[in-house]
Formats: sequence, structure tokens, C-alpha cells
Amino acid sequence: MISVSNLTKSYGAAPALRGISFDIKQGEFFGLLGPNGAGKTTTISIMSTLLEPDSGEVKIAGFELRTNPMDCKKIIGVVPQEIALYNELSAYDNLMFWGGLYSVNTTDLKIRIDETLKLFGLYDRRKDKVKTYSGGMKRRINIASALLHEPKVLFMDEPTVGIDPQSRNLIFEVVEKLHHAGMTIVYTTHYMEEAERFCDRIGIIDSGQIIAQGTLDELKSLSKISETIVISFSNLSEDLYQKISSEWAGTTRQEGDVHFATSDVKKDLAVIVLKCSQVGLSISRIDIKKLNLETIFLSLTGKQLRD
Repeated sequence: MISVSNLTKSYGAAPALRGISFDIKQGEFFGLLGPNGAGKTTTISIMSTLLEPDSGEVKIAGFELRTNPMDCKKIIGVVPQEIALYNELSAYDNLMFWGGLYSVNTTDLKIRIDETLKLFGLYDRRKDKVKTYSGGMKRRINIASALLHEPKVLFMDEPTVGIDPQSRNLIFEVVEKLHHAGMTIVYTTHYMEEAERFCDRIGIIDSGQIIAQGTLDELKSLSKISETIVISFSNLSEDLYQKISSEWAGTTRQEGDVHFATSDVKKDLAVIVLKCSQVGLSISRIDIKKLNLETIFLSLTGKQLRD
């Protein structure tokens, strides 16, 4: 359904994409996972015709993006990271406007608007101005506007950033329904749990490069670690952290805890505890974290995922 080949993009002298390539099958839920600034938004902006690449090729349903942009636009829906709504209009009028841009027949559009408003739990608020909506409600309408023309491909750029749990869960339910109905979805996020929940395949992107891609099991097989030892200390300081991080490769500090990457917990735990004692650290708690996308990212890049 989608083919991306050797895509590059720079902003001035700063490279944002460094020749990335990947393919997405029809009906697949493909996630782009990475920290802010990794190149996720640039990638999805190019794929959704919002940004011109410096070089490389994108094909969607057989149409080359540069030479057939209108054919591509007809079959894609775009949910941008920034909410694109008119605050002085009602939700219904916003959807009428956006649906009209796709030249949806007026009769069909009204039916589609009612369906999407009900889908997102906002039918009873359809006549209220968007400026009276919460951030989560605006996010739901923003997604609804991308579905009115029944696209074959949906691009979603961090659709759950900064919203309430109720809206997040409702968006999750809608996304799962769309996936099960056969829609091809490209989803960018730096929330590992979202990628683990939804994605058939995942591309890990950092510093403008795809450093790994595959199913969760395939990514696990690429990792050199299987678990992480998380230790809290009663006397952790920057100086003591620097000492212990120099003693153990693959160490990161997160919210006052120190994470030690390991391929063998039984073997390494006693060694790590001894090294902590030797540098003067006092342990208050030890937890063992199973392998997940965060630890995979750490293993592949030597860095932690960050907001």
C-alpha cells in the first residue's frame, strides 16, 4: 500500500531525515516510534503531501507522491499533531467544512458526520462551538474530520498527546475499530504502550534514521538485552550516578531511579548490587522490568526514549 524509499529532508543545515526506507502493507497498522525531534512528524508530513522531501520517493496505492499528489490525497486521511479546527464554528459545521473540501456529496456527508459524531461520543454536543470543548473533545473532532471521505490510509501524528484518559480510551477504541475494518494506519508516537497495543509492525526512528523495524517479536530478537534492573537509592547524586554508570554499560537515569540493562538478571544482579555498594550508593528498592519497546530502544541506540 505504501512504499518509502531513501527519503531525505533538511531544515537549513540540519538534516531531519537521512535516507529512510520502509514499506507498509494494505490493512497494516504501522507505528513510527521515537523521541521528539527524531523525524516522525517530518516523515508523516511528507507522506501526507504536507511537506516536500529533498530527495527520495513515496508511493501510495501505486501512485507516486510527487507526480500524482491529488490521486494520493483522495485516498488518505490526515490527523495532524496540531488541532486544525475553527473555534467559532460548531463541531457539526467544522465537519461540514472539512468534508466539503473532499467533495463528498452533501447527502452522504451529513450521514457520515452523524456517524462519526456518534462514534466519538459527541453527537449530543454537535451544535456547540468548538471553543467550548475540552482539549480531548477537540482532538476527537480533529480525528473525525479525517474520516469523512472514508480514506483507505489514515496518518495519525501523536493523536493522544495532552488529552484526558476518557478521550484517550475512546480514541483507542475507534482506532482499533478502524484497524479491524481493514484501514491502513500509520501512527507516530513516543508512547511505547500505544505502539505495543496497536501496531502490527514498528519502525524505530532516531536522529532521522530508521534504526530497526519489524514486529514486536522481531524487534525483541534484535535486542541484546532481555530485562532491566531498576534500582532506587536513598542517596543518589549526580556524582554517584556518574560513578556507577561508568561501572556498568547500558545504564540510564530516569526520575530518580537507575536502570541497568542486562541479558541475565540472575547473573548480573549480585554484581550490580556489589558495584553500587562499592561506589557508596544505598539501595532502597529493586525492581525487574521485562523487555519492552523502551528497553529495546535503549539496547539499539544506547539512549532512553524521552518526551
